[in-house]
Amino acid sequence: MDFGFTTAAYVVAAVLFILSLGGLSGQESAKRAVWYGIVGMALAVVATLVGPGSGFWLLSLILIAAGGACGVYVAQRVQMTEMPQLVAAMHSLVGLAAVFVGYNAHIEIGRVAAIMADNGIPFPVPHEGYAGELALRYHAVEEGFRGFAAIVAHKTGVEINILRVELFLGVFIGAVTFTGSVIAYGKLAGRVTSAATKLPGGHLLNAAAAALSVLCLIWYLSSGGFFPLFIMTLCALFIGYHLIMGIGGADMPVVVSMLNSYSGWAAAAIGFSLGNDLLIVVGALVGSSGAILSYIMCKAMNRSFVSVILGGFGSTGGPAMEVEGEQVAIDVDGVAQALEEADSVIIVPGYGMAVAQAQQNVAELTRKLRGQGKEVRFAIHPVAGRLPGHMNVLLAEAKVPYDIVLEMDEINDDFPDTDVVIVIGSNDIVNPAAQDDPNSPIAGMPVLEVWKAKTVFVSKRGQGTGYSGIENPLFYKDNTRMYYGDAKDSIGALLNKLG
Repeated sequence: MDFGFTTAAYVVAAVLFILSLGGLSGQESAKRAVWYGIVGMALAVVATLVGPGSGFWLLSLILIAAGGACGVYVAQRVQMTEMPQLVAAMHSLVGLAAVFVGYNAHIEIGRVAAIMADNGIPFPVPHEGYAGELALRYHAVEEGFRGFAAIVAHKTGVEINILRVELFLGVFIGAVTFTGSVIAYGKLAGRVTSAATKLPGGHLLNAAAAALSVLCLIWYLSSGGFFPLFIMTLCALFIGYHLIMGIGGADMPVVVSMLNSYSGWAAAAIGFSLGNDLLIVVGALVGSSGAILSYIMCKAMNRSFVSVILGGFGSTGGPAMEVEGEQVAIDVDGVAQALEEADSVIIVPGYGMAVAQAQQNVAELTRKLRGQGKEVRFAIHPVAGRLPGHMNVLLAEAKVPYDIVLEMDEINDDFPDTDVVIVIGSNDIVNPAAQDDPNSPIAGMPVLEVWKAKTVFVSKRGQGTGYSGIENPLFYKDNTRMYYGDAKDSIGALLNKLG
């Protein structure tokens, strides 16, 4: 195949990826958008396999089969509640791939230089019009240069330095993404503490590692050796680990989005190194869209966008306010009676609904209440759950109508006129401490003002503070009743009472 086919295929694939991203912005178009992405990726893989520099067919087919088998296995085993962990794990693989590709590019540069030296041909090429270019091409073919190595063999000194900067950045961003995503996976899976944790020295350690990485770049450009690249990789691995460890559990949705952005920029940097236009385009799409989403989520949480990048979450200005009073429990009969008497109901889903896999029961409750002529809507906070759009996906899976699923800004003013609010497994996004306590870890974060409704029922397993470890004064308010138990079982019992 020639470059024309590969280039054309890459253009079509890039258009499909753009359409996929655009379609994912709406619930109704999301399924179609996923198929755009699938077709685009399949086309990109085929074009790469049959394009210039292709080869190693048996190895390629074995790796594709192995990867496909792993994908099928994961898809069959991973529950919707584990999607945030899966996304974080996938980000780590993208980062690790960027590191491996960067190191391979470094090795290829060294291999080309050694072969050229053995053949008495200057490397890098002195200039683009070098008189020995024909001999250069001959030896490149003679020595079996293919694909990336053939491209490297024709680069000038300036181009080689640019290539080294590109692969250096790709390795740096990839290494940060890899360890950061591994820690994010651990926090989301409960295998690493969700509390913000920093080593003595805090941000100074991150700054020192970043400064050392810059010095390594200068060293690498002057020597082209392996050692500065390796030291930088260690620094980047530490930065990724320490950045994410320093972020509290309440902010993990933003972290996942930001790591998504990092993985995109890593792919774009490696795309420049390999001269792969599709990697550049797709990496830029993922990087920019992830950054924009992170900015939107930071705005929704009243966080500084820069503090996300620097791992500045998890600190407070002082001790949080003490919560007075007690949590008042209610049984299924009390909740059922209140719903029978209510005209308007708002349901606020959270990660607890995902853990209990209660979305089907919640959808059935919605259909039953609407069948009785009651107004039922859902209030979705931008960072509900542990993944951007987590609750929207669950509700769409349960076939809840799109038009009654509203964002925070669309519904927050309606709580004072609402008879009953049912909070299912949410904590921080309905926490009045965000407005009332300047020392709270979520101080200033816009929240769903559910306490302004006539009655609030909170479906919760127990009296603990939940994943983020932040106490919620809502649970102690006079108009709040705690409906304890597994959300799926609790809503199921409520369905039976409503008849």
